[in-house]
Amino acid sequence: MNNSPTPTDNSRIVRRLLSRGRFGWGLSILIGLIVAGLILARSWHRTAHAETDTLATVPAVAVVKVDREDLYREITIPAEFRAYNEVDVHAKVSGYVQRMNVDIGDKVKAGQLLAVLEIPELGDDLDHAIATHQRAAADYKEAHLAYTRLVEVNREHPNLVAQQDLDTAEAKDATAEGALAAAKSDVQKYRTMVDYTRITAPFGGVVTKRYADPGALIQAGTASQTQAMPLVRVSDNNLLRLDFPVSVDYVRGIRTDAPVSVRVDSLGGRAFEGKIARFTNRIDDSTRTMTVEMEVPNPSLELVAGMYANVTLKVDQRPHALAIPIEAVPPGGKSVLIVNASHQVEERPIKLGLETAAKYEVLTGLNEGDLVMIGNPAQLTPGQKVEAQITAPLARE
Repeated sequence: MNNSPTPTDNSRIVRRLLSRGRFGWGLSILIGLIVAGLILARSWHRTAHAETDTLATVPAVAVVKVDREDLYREITIPAEFRAYNEVDVHAKVSGYVQRMNVDIGDKVKAGQLLAVLEIPELGDDLDHAIATHQRAAADYKEAHLAYTRLVEVNREHPNLVAQQDLDTAEAKDATAEGALAAAKSDVQKYRTMVDYTRITAPFGGVVTKRYADPGALIQAGTASQTQAMPLVRVSDNNLLRLDFPVSVDYVRGIRTDAPVSVRVDSLGGRAFEGKIARFTNRIDDSTRTMTVEMEVPNPSLELVAGMYANVTLKVDQRPHALAIPIEAVPPGGKSVLIVNASHQVEERPIKLGLETAAKYEVLTGLNEGDLVMIGNPAQLTPGQKVEAQITAPLARE
């Protein structure tokens, strides 16, 4: 029940006070001011309640700002490590293994002696070639001296020496010189063959396989008609190659130095970053893939050739694209709800491009900085007043 005085009651009180004479004038004015204040306070209170009720009917909605981002999709491809260089080391000459200096797991340097072959007759051949060379050198010296003497005599005393004698001496000199060159060549050949009995490492690495033991007969690796057995296999594992096949759908985006993420499950999920080093530029007809390769430094030899890895590659890249969260797009993806400058819900038709795990690329319909609603806007209608609350989109794995 409202016991506040009405305006009629207030007027009666004022007239009654005025009828009391001059003394009542001051009191009458004071009372009038109090009454007016009460009336204004009551009016303000009603207005404040009305405004509060109005604000209570404006719902708060979660929104995100349309922003520009570098969008891309990621694909995971199985890959396998292999040695940067790997070769089966063969002998260049046939012989018996006299000594093996290395075994599997040994680290070797370029030029290091791996094995020594024994060729019994090779020493005799070299000695014979040296002796032949010495004899040829003596014969050449004698023939050349005789020829130069005749030439000198003929120069000082023309027509004293018969021309036939000069020609004969010159021919002997040339023949002796040719024999000397042939003998020298034989000596060099046999010395080279002796050098070939010492098998050395072509590059630094690790011995990953040993094929022969001392006493084994090794055929020359140059003998194509035989199945020549190598002595050892050497692998350069300080730097590994990681090859992986990329589907024909994504080869257009492959480029040298593009970033690549690698995960090795056999090493407890160890992950590292790398770059594409090279690719074949050719699609394999049987698999419809292109081989891409990256280089992986391995100074501690923790990685082993033959290990498997998973390569994560960025494809379909869209740099500086307009992006919105996936949860802002209702099923169908034809339009979204935004909060416009008048704080009203507005439906905007859009055209979407690339879809990633968490974002859509917006081709048309939105501008950078627009407020797009996320969540469940089923209870809202276009034109409705709302209070926008900027929030972060849902995190996605």
